[in-house]
Amino acid sequence: MFDPLLVDLSRLQFALTALYHFLFVPLTLGLSIMIAMMETVYVMTRRTIWRDMTKFWGVLFGINFALGVATGITMEFQFGMNWAYYSHYVGDVFGAPLAIEGLMAFFLEATFVGLFFFGWDRLSPRAHMTVTWLMALGTNFSALWILIANGWMQNPVGSAFNPDTMRMEVTDFMAVLFNPVAQAKFVHTVSAGYVCGAVFVLGISAWYMLRNRHVALAKRSFVIAAAFGVASSLSVIVLGDESGYALTDNQKMKLAAIEAMWETEPAPASFTAVGIPSLADRKTHYAVHIPWVMGLIGTRSIDKEIPGIDQLVAKAEERVRNGLGAYDALEKLKVNLNDAAARTTFEAKSQDLGYALLLKQYVEDPRTASDQQIKDAAWSSVPQVPWLFFSFRIMVACGFALLVLFVTSLWYTMREKGAPRWLFSLAVLAMPLPWIAIELGWFVAEFGRQPWIIDGVLPTFLATSELGIYNLILSIAGFTLVYGVLAVIEVRLMLAAIHKGPDIADMITGKPSAPLMEAKPAMQPGE
Repeated sequence: MFDPLLVDLSRLQFALTALYHFLFVPLTLGLSIMIAMMETVYVMTRRTIWRDMTKFWGVLFGINFALGVATGITMEFQFGMNWAYYSHYVGDVFGAPLAIEGLMAFFLEATFVGLFFFGWDRLSPRAHMTVTWLMALGTNFSALWILIANGWMQNPVGSAFNPDTMRMEVTDFMAVLFNPVAQAKFVHTVSAGYVCGAVFVLGISAWYMLRNRHVALAKRSFVIAAAFGVASSLSVIVLGDESGYALTDNQKMKLAAIEAMWETEPAPASFTAVGIPSLADRKTHYAVHIPWVMGLIGTRSIDKEIPGIDQLVAKAEERVRNGLGAYDALEKLKVNLNDAAARTTFEAKSQDLGYALLLKQYVEDPRTASDQQIKDAAWSSVPQVPWLFFSFRIMVACGFALLVLFVTSLWYTMREKGAPRWLFSLAVLAMPLPWIAIELGWFVAEFGRQPWIIDGVLPTFLATSELGIYNLILSIAGFTLVYGVLAVIEVRLMLAAIHKGPDIADMITGKPSAPLMEAKPAMQPGE
């Protein structure tokens, strides 16, 4: 039998490192694109103010990128240290996207980051601009492969369990690559990163404006952040809707849990704006419903229903019972791989093997489970509804609040009088919001998949390494200490660079910028 404390500590350690790492990733995604846009304007206009903007925001990007790399490497080590059985069970599938990310995207990203910082005096303006766009492309490409791997955990397509090797193996790599859940997660996550970058630039620019420092740089940065933020926020909302539609087809239980939808409602399903879900009562108290909205989001129609938790649990119970046949056949194949009858039975029922494995939290041999244990296993497929319900709504509220901030900022920048001081103050205060929304989004995506580490295939409690509790507690304490120190270093470096302003870029590149308002009318021959 498994040790619940071991599983909980392993999950806690990975959650802490993942949440910490994800503080850096979105800002890297957003800043890389905005920096490339700024340098493009510089190359087109030859106004050195845009070059100074590119170099200044590039320094902040570089600090964030370095911390992101350091924390990301640690996460990958944990697959072998804390989740050894998971790595063995699905390594043939899960390892491929991560390997491609390291060999292709990360090397591309890291190479051009170096050229970005040290190529200002060695490359022509157009060549350096190309380097900057390739750096941004590599950053986004890196996110693509990681989210393909994560999307497969949410929706394990293009793979099958091989009873000869006792592992999951790839059957269709193109299905893994074009997994609809992975694609929806990628565009939604990247757009959220763009929002994060836009808020970061908007907030720091507003801080400069409040203190009347570096006004030329701050004004232009504020404008470009407001415009980029409006587009990014709208993208997040639209692509978030697409993610909801993908859940309807592939992760019905997660969608029902997010909505605290205990019973299947007549089509089109309503959206629960607020309420208090209760696992004990299996009801949502004081619910306020908005008619039709969930049906339109989840099914793109008004005549299709979205199954509730009760109906999905009944379906899970059927799959548990069917999976027992696959488990029995697999045990026979372990004894005799040439047992044709067992192989035929396994192939017919293998899609439900994971549901039979849910019984291992109650009994060593699932075939000996009682009827009540089967029912309990079916209900264990329901994630923690209240946590998902509230996390999702806070995330959405943050997203819409940021959209209002960006629209207001853009509207004021188009007026002759400019933006008022209260808006600058609001932009500074709003800086934590994208990180809150993004971390909650990660929580909803990963916590909503429980009790599965691979949805429908492998329960989380079976995926851990055989580690001692003491070792896990010690490593969690060590990670917390090291990451705490890194957080202090990150904040101090960021604040020092922001306080120094555009001059910090000169210290990094080693060449002073030209006067801020110096301009050339056009590109000169040979430049």
